[in-house]
Amino acid sequence: MGTVYLSHTRGGQPVALKVIRREYGQDPDFRRRFEQEVQAARRVQGYHIVPVVDHDTSGAQPWLATQYVPGLSLHDALASFGPLPLPAVFQLVGCAAQALTAVHAAGVIHRDLKPSNVLLGSGGPYVIDFGIARAADATQLTASGGMIGTPQYMSPEHALGEQLTPATDVFSLGLIAAVAATGRHPYGDGGAITVAAQIANSAHRPPDLSGYPAELRPLLECTLTADPALRITPADLAPLCEQASGRALRDFSGWLPEAVAAEITRSEQAASAPPKPAPAQPPLPPTAPPAMPRTAPQAPPTAPPVTHTPPQPVPQTAPQPGPGTGPVPGYGTAYGAPYDTAYGAGYGTAQHPAVHAQTPAPAPAPTAPQKKPKRRLRTVVVAATLVVAVGAGAGAAVWLTKKKDDGDSKDAKGSTSQPPAAKNPPKGSPAVATPSDGPSSEASAPPANVTYTLVFEDKPITLRTPESLSTTMVDFDVPAVDPTGKLAYDNTEFEARDDRLDFKQALGKADGTTPQQCREGALQNPLPNSASAQALNDDHLIKAGDIMCTVTTKGNLAMWKITKVTPSTDKDIPTFEGTVTLWKATR
Repeated sequence: MGTVYLSHTRGGQPVALKVIRREYGQDPDFRRRFEQEVQAARRVQGYHIVPVVDHDTSGAQPWLATQYVPGLSLHDALASFGPLPLPAVFQLVGCAAQALTAVHAAGVIHRDLKPSNVLLGSGGPYVIDFGIARAADATQLTASGGMIGTPQYMSPEHALGEQLTPATDVFSLGLIAAVAATGRHPYGDGGAITVAAQIANSAHRPPDLSGYPAELRPLLECTLTADPALRITPADLAPLCEQASGRALRDFSGWLPEAVAAEITRSEQAASAPPKPAPAQPPLPPTAPPAMPRTAPQAPPTAPPVTHTPPQPVPQTAPQPGPGTGPVPGYGTAYGAPYDTAYGAGYGTAQHPAVHAQTPAPAPAPTAPQKKPKRRLRTVVVAATLVVAVGAGAGAAVWLTKKKDDGDSKDAKGSTSQPPAAKNPPKGSPAVATPSDGPSSEASAPPANVTYTLVFEDKPITLRTPESLSTTMVDFDVPAVDPTGKLAYDNTEFEARDDRLDFKQALGKADGTTPQQCREGALQNPLPNSASAQALNDDHLIKAGDIMCTVTTKGNLAMWKITKVTPSTDKDIPTFEGTVTLWKATR
């Protein structure tokens, strides 16, 4: 899903900087789900887990940074040194089961557990990239039948495209155990699609485990069951592996073969003294070309001269590069990164502002000598751009908007911010009376010109607390509540996550149930664009008896009457029960 670089924070902490592939970054659904998944992953804490330390989804390419573990992946260890001894396999699987216990307790499913996502270190094995693969599922990239994951390590339900539960990671862990102990996959050595097809058919043709060591078969049998409900849980698997390994799971003295341990030691030594990027060099200052020698004009000869000497060329010097041009050594190398934003992205380590400078448009040729522009203004503008970029990488939300005309500029100077739907209602929505310097428009027509026709009345609707990895979409025009998050994004009024409500359309409290009162509440008394779980639970931002109104994405007027609010005991958003009434606005 991307490329991984070794980078460092300002304090020198090594991190694995993972830059997502550009095609994923260009998918808005992926960005939204990636943000959700990484936020969930940052809540995971426990042994044998590599934590996420920072991330950004607002840049040209999303990225995340995790703690760096010096060592090597299980995939590389098996390829270079062959299968592991059985005690090491049991210890590896037991520690990975403990990691999965913590991952699943946070409401996260790994979905792509495989040997390359298990790191071997001197402090034991570590599970990485948990939950991130889910962000790419159910986006435009997989809408045509694609699937995210590694076919050879999918569970049967994953290969069949069914709903996944934490048991899918247990099946993948059983496959890892078989390969780590013997180098042989339980479903054969065929191509990825062939193996995935055989895994999908496990209910009818389970794998033949007779060729595996007798000590390993009980582990394989309880993890590779086709029915997810019959598989062992990670919490029960860990103590069984500890007993089979004959040592405490967290006793890592000599737990790996000497050759593998020596390779891990080399990785630790290399990480302790990483190569330093070349220091940044300022661009060469502009230099004026030397004055051209001048000679007095000569009169043409009256007769050909006896001898002739060819004219000598006028000496010239090559123009020197100006500020912000040419290669900039030492910037953005990221120890071999192929683009200039990889090194230290989001950590404020940009080393040369001229890299991001734009070449100014050529000016008309002057009729008289003019002074060269000062570099200070150019540097200040470029530096301001970098401050915005670095702030976005560190988690700050920054928007730069170019106003179209002077009227828009007036709005930008000290005006009170309004929810998007109130300031710019969707096409076809009821009119809003707003001051304007320009000619009157449909949005500035008086409310008296709007007629409301009842579409439906008091349809029951319940918004339940979503799971930590789910987004519930709400469409008042239907009305519909979809906990799978698959409603058309452009048709929904707001999204419910486990920790907040995000309103795409202004949602406000009304003083009555008439269309006119509802419209006034929606456009004159809106809630903030986002309501946190704390504000909903503790501050009772939306409570039973409230009449909430909004202009929908299709321009209709919706009234959501709240009849019951059930607070969450886990600091999630409450469950809301009520009814929806919809009017069509016409003129």
